[in-house]
Amino acid sequence: MTEYRPMKCLPEKAGYRAGDYIVLVGELFGRGYANGLVEEARSIGMNVIGTTMGRRDNDGTLRPLNQVELADAEAVLGGKIINVPLEAGFDMESVDGQPSVAEQLKKVRPDEWAGVDFNDEFISKAVRSGSDRFRTNLAKVVGELDKLIPPGSNVLFSHVMAGGFPRARIFMLLLNRVFKGTGDKYLSSELFWESGIGRLCRASFDEVTADTFRYLLETTAGLRDRIAMDGGQVRYSAYGYHGTGVLVGGEYRWQSYIPYLPGWAKMRLEDIAAEASASGIQATVFNCPEIQTNSSALFLGVEISLYPLITSIRREAGEAMAAPLMRRCQDMLKEGTSLEQMLARADAYLASPVLAQLLDFAGWPQHNTSEQADLMLNSSAELMGMHVDQKRLVCAELSRIVFLATGRLMIHGSWKPEAPVVWLNHDLIARLLVDGLGKGIL
Repeated sequence: MTEYRPMKCLPEKAGYRAGDYIVLVGELFGRGYANGLVEEARSIGMNVIGTTMGRRDNDGTLRPLNQVELADAEAVLGGKIINVPLEAGFDMESVDGQPSVAEQLKKVRPDEWAGVDFNDEFISKAVRSGSDRFRTNLAKVVGELDKLIPPGSNVLFSHVMAGGFPRARIFMLLLNRVFKGTGDKYLSSELFWESGIGRLCRASFDEVTADTFRYLLETTAGLRDRIAMDGGQVRYSAYGYHGTGVLVGGEYRWQSYIPYLPGWAKMRLEDIAAEASASGIQATVFNCPEIQTNSSALFLGVEISLYPLITSIRREAGEAMAAPLMRRCQDMLKEGTSLEQMLARADAYLASPVLAQLLDFAGWPQHNTSEQADLMLNSSAELMGMHVDQKRLVCAELSRIVFLATGRLMIHGSWKPEAPVVWLNHDLIARLLVDGLGKGIL
């Protein structure tokens, strides 16, 4: 099991220079964690190269981006995209003439989900077909990179691929019950996870979230050797999640969102980084704090642990530095509601005995219970209800701070990593804000 190892000291400034390269393996959509990486790389003067998952036509055919899509994607990235489809996973793979997993799931009615099961041989073949396609296309991307990256350059490959929910409506119906359900709509995550459809989901998470990192390390071996021979350095980073240390009851305490079903794949990702590190490759998984994004909206309640970041900033960076942030956050709240009330409500949830009896680092990730789901979802709704406008949220402002801060910590922490797996907790993020590396984040 991975040792819980929070990064204690701010990293020294990395050796990346203007003209070096950051390569995002995974497409950048909207605003999220990877934006912080891109912004910090650009501030250094690094060249930003992106990739795309491609798009599916109506008949299911995977294709590169068309010219309009490519222009839009490059505008979002602010850099060049190598237009080779790097869609990961196997849910759209047709095997031996049989319909794909996604196609077969279209026929499943909501009341039939518990009886769904797939033949192990079929799934194994589908996984192999999807991984072969991905690795073939990844080799093409690496071939293009070999032409683009000149001798003497330093390169950071940043793995930004995650998720893996098979594309079928039945999943969204079930996952809404697992992550957002209470009362009659509650669904045990353990019951779902141990079902045939849950095991399918697990295999998909492993392939998309974790195994693509292994494929990246393997496929870039030749390029890595060439860069090293020319005097350059190659580093690899990946986004992890394995709980976060936040202030609860006045002390920093590890906590986690429940139920985080991708957690098993995230641990697999950690194992891959540890194996690479043991073989001399500088590869690091950075376990980042929770944020609220479009992709995390399914995990209602994940945002609650963001609120204590305000208290961490007050403690670690000082009241004067925290004051403008606190004023912005207070302005988002309804008349008669104070920021202190909001922070107290979030702390009460995080300190709840209901969570205390479930959370255990050694047994992570934990499954939900009906009592825990009720508590989390009601607490989330109460905190959201304190705002004037649901489009202007305190947790969105705090998410911006987190993704900018983690981007800087990952860029600079990847140069001389202290371990293959590290945690970027709230105390470190708060301390970064008073350091030169954190300039302008608040």
